[in-house]
Amino acid sequence: MLDLPSAARQAALFDQITNDPSPVASDATPLCVDLDGTLVRTDLLVEGLVSLFTSRRAVNALPSLLTLNRAILKQRVAELANIDVTILPYNEELIAYLIEQKTIGRRLILVTAADETLARAVASHLGIFDLVLSSDGKTNLKGKKKARLLVDYFGKGAFDYAGNDRNDLVVWSEARRAIVVNAKGQVQSKVRKLDDVDFRFASRASVFRYALKALRPHQWCKNVLVFVPMIMAHAVENRTTWLHAFAMFLAFCAMASCIYLLNDISDLAADRRHPRKCRRPFASGRLGLPIGLMLAVLCGVLGFSLALSVGGQVIILVYAAISVAYSLGLKEFPILDVFLLATLYTIRMLGGGVATGYDVSLWLLAFSGFLFLSLALVKRAGEMDGVLRAGGAGKAARRGYLSDDLPMLTSFGCASSFTSSIVLALFVRSDDAMLHYGTPQLLWFVVPLTLFWQCRLWLSTTRGHMHDDPIVYAATDWVSWIVVALVLVVVAGAALGLPLDMIGIAR
Repeated sequence: MLDLPSAARQAALFDQITNDPSPVASDATPLCVDLDGTLVRTDLLVEGLVSLFTSRRAVNALPSLLTLNRAILKQRVAELANIDVTILPYNEELIAYLIEQKTIGRRLILVTAADETLARAVASHLGIFDLVLSSDGKTNLKGKKKARLLVDYFGKGAFDYAGNDRNDLVVWSEARRAIVVNAKGQVQSKVRKLDDVDFRFASRASVFRYALKALRPHQWCKNVLVFVPMIMAHAVENRTTWLHAFAMFLAFCAMASCIYLLNDISDLAADRRHPRKCRRPFASGRLGLPIGLMLAVLCGVLGFSLALSVGGQVIILVYAAISVAYSLGLKEFPILDVFLLATLYTIRMLGGGVATGYDVSLWLLAFSGFLFLSLALVKRAGEMDGVLRAGGAGKAARRGYLSDDLPMLTSFGCASSFTSSIVLALFVRSDDAMLHYGTPQLLWFVVPLTLFWQCRLWLSTTRGHMHDDPIVYAATDWVSWIVVALVLVVVAGAALGLPLDMIGIAR
């Protein structure tokens, strides 16, 4: 995220420009600057609507938003939505340029179609604008209305204008100089027809690149859980089963991306305050919220369609419902949130069982339940540890935990890890293991391997090395890959009936 320069940063920029020995030309022409998409890399009306509809105020706010008058809508959204202008994704390069222009004596005018409440809050926060012109609940200051107002204030060709949108073309045509900021290729092509155009801020982030990043394909590795029931049932030679499992894998990938998109959109404010999450596509303003919402709908439809059977579609819908409920509010309830995360892991396995026709055994449910709960607690403990290491205290944003809860979360997680190993040890001595494995005694090696892996995850968490998601962390950890390989070798040996005397173990 390109953050707004802090007060200290702005002062440093002023000093740098003031002390620069190179001469600067004075320019008395007012410089008018658009807000949405130009000064900030987002649209404040969309931000406000998202803030309202992802909060508990949505039902109460809806009646007042039922209007066709855009100026009134913007005013009501600005009044109802809780938009913190201090954390918006500002265009730092443009702000540095504006500070330079301010230093040489130019008047800076913030002229925007955003409501005056937000426009004045932004101007007050930046402290560099001499005048604010904005929508006021009666007039939506956009396009021709903006151009007419600026001509009335300064005269035709007597002002420069920085904008980004096709609606700014009519304003640029009345300005002395057009300053193009963060504009689409089509807009840049049309504005080139004007006489004096400044393209230094015109570059726009790649929509495809940031859309792919927002889908979080690295998170899809968690969906390999759909293959577990088939593998545990020793049905790896059935091609049809593999096809059904792969279709369910893709269904979970698409639906998971849908949920990640909705989660990032609903978590904008919290992400922007986070030292690392502030660089996410929506939080940084690199990807527009409308594009994100359209992608979410597309992924949701695709995920439902790829779940080929009715049972699979039910599983996908349950997964989506729990995920959305978690994103919109249940993540704020302590303990419940980690149980829901563990449930989402388990649902992936159940989906694999439904798709392939191989039911998940009670032993597998018991083992995976404690394992997944431990992983969910690793995720939450890692987040709280990150808050503490960043100098934070008290309650984390959109989380129900206090910084003092970290030792208890760690205790819960370690207990779950050891319990999962106990369940696995009991399974090794069960009749089911004797029935499905030629040499079930070999499975004893899986117990210390899985316990070692989980203990290592917890040690990494307490040392501050844990990724936001332990599965993603494990997918890039070479020790985890070695553990997985050893587990697969042991399970394969047990299934094939490898004689125990070959490795010096008595029955």
